[in-house]
Amino acid sequence: MPTIIATDREGREHALAADAGHSLMESLKDNDLDVAAICGGCCSCATCHVYVDGGWVAALPPQAPDERELVQDSPHFRDGASRLSCQIRVTDALDGLRVTLAPED
Repeated sequence: MPTIIATDREGREHALAADAGHSLMESLKDNDLDVAAICGGCCSCATCHVYVDGGWVAALPPQAPDERELVQDSPHFRDGASRLSCQIRVTDALDGLRVTLAPED
């Protein structure tokens, strides 16, 4: 079971046991982190926006055009770091992944 290190909006780090095969968004919500995920993971709202630590960006699959458009429209967009956690599938290879919750829009 991979461990994800998530920093909340108050700057506190949380080590989360994540289920491989599930989305990162599900792991964040299951561990009571403040992720709205209004669309339920359908890549249509950007309320699960996170920043991926630079050392992990290359380990993730590339963004689909619709994900890229949603994060670019956020006032909190960070080029190269902004991702939707609903679009990141947790795998054993992501053990140690570090993310930070983006500010709420």
